[in-house]
Amino acid sequence: MSAKDDALQFLEAHYTKWIELAKDLWEHPELGLQETRSSKLLADELERAGFSVQRGVDQLPTAFVASWGDGKPIIGILGEYDALPGLSQKVSAVREPVEEGAPGHGCGHNLFGVGCLAAALAVKESMEKAGIKGTVRYYGCPAEETMVGKPFMARAGVFDDLDAAITWHPFYVNSVWWSSFLAMNSFKVNFHGVAAHAAAAPHEGRSALDAVLLMDIGVNFMREHMPEKARIHCVITKGGQAPNVVPAYAQVWYYVRAPMREQVEEIYARMLDIAKGAALMTGTTYDVDFLTGGYDMLPNDTLCELLLEKLKEAGPPQFTPEEKEFARQLQATLPPNAIEDALRSYGLSREQVGDPLCEVIVEPYDKGRVLPASTDVGDVSHITPTAQITTCCHALGTPLHSWQNTAFAGSSIGFKGMMVAARTLALATLDLLTKPDLVKAIREEFEKKRAGKKYVSPLPEGAVPH
Repeated sequence: MSAKDDALQFLEAHYTKWIELAKDLWEHPELGLQETRSSKLLADELERAGFSVQRGVDQLPTAFVASWGDGKPIIGILGEYDALPGLSQKVSAVREPVEEGAPGHGCGHNLFGVGCLAAALAVKESMEKAGIKGTVRYYGCPAEETMVGKPFMARAGVFDDLDAAITWHPFYVNSVWWSSFLAMNSFKVNFHGVAAHAAAAPHEGRSALDAVLLMDIGVNFMREHMPEKARIHCVITKGGQAPNVVPAYAQVWYYVRAPMREQVEEIYARMLDIAKGAALMTGTTYDVDFLTGGYDMLPNDTLCELLLEKLKEAGPPQFTPEEKEFARQLQATLPPNAIEDALRSYGLSREQVGDPLCEVIVEPYDKGRVLPASTDVGDVSHITPTAQITTCCHALGTPLHSWQNTAFAGSSIGFKGMMVAARTLALATLDLLTKPDLVKAIREEFEKKRAGKKYVSPLPEGAVPH
């Protein structure tokens, strides 16, 4: 029996275990940087299997790195397990929270973390049996949803010695994500004014809220003069306590996104000037809480081609009539144009994808594009060659970060997609461990695209995880 057969047989033999782990994470969702139970569950599983586990990375107590093997090549599998606020939901086709207002796995990270875990354990099993040299690593990456985990882990240098990194994400298409994603900064601006009676003595006050509003007006005027695909979005988190008191404190929270890291930095610098101007106009002062920053994704064609080949080898999920009916019921709860909008945005057709569930391997559809979202996988891609696949874990048109997606993530539909990902990642890792010429070609492409430019942490000195 070949090493690949060993890995696939191992995954199949422990199928029930992977489902139980994914259900456990789904039933106990935890927000980013609070994933104490989730990270321990996964780290303990790896430790029991013989991996050496480093728990806690660069002020991130819920991050961990688990390694098995020795020497080069070193292949990383990136796992995630954080949930989202307010998306608690039963496995039901109607809105039915498990607990009102509680978190839920609306991005399927319960599947994500366990699928990667299963792949790492299957690779370890094959390496042992076949005497394969090298190292496989599972990276427990917290707080992806807030773009915190991997930038802080990258600052600690835990990805620096990798020869390649691979990962996946639940989606409604079985394919390779060949596109880039937007780089991003997340920061809060705090304005400090002077409180006063808003009617009797407004002249004695200096409104911090006015400063926030003026800053946002300045940012809105700046939008006309930004790169086309750049995006800025914000919320006012603090705006005062009562209308008859001039607000002495106000806070606004911004995300800045753009196709390249350099563009984000340029826009961010301009926004700090706008904050200074708003403070001068209102007679207030200000300070900035920089929460996190992340890079755009640097695709690696050679590694993407390997993942596509292994995805085809693993084969797409096949769904029962009952699963398809459940998917249709959930589709019926989506906005009227959700399916058409999803197909249009990716340039796909129902015939290519399948409706309601994808049971084929879709040829790459996003090569050369920049998708309008961000992922902290981008930081890893500027340190080592990185690529990722998607597998069908929910119905066509279902948006990520939705209660419908939480329902899919706890269902057999999500579990089937998870197992396709586990098989694909295991097969690809074994090729990377046993084919030095392949790793060499991947690295050569990476160095050529990087053009001598080294990864520099976007985090300012002294930044701590929030």
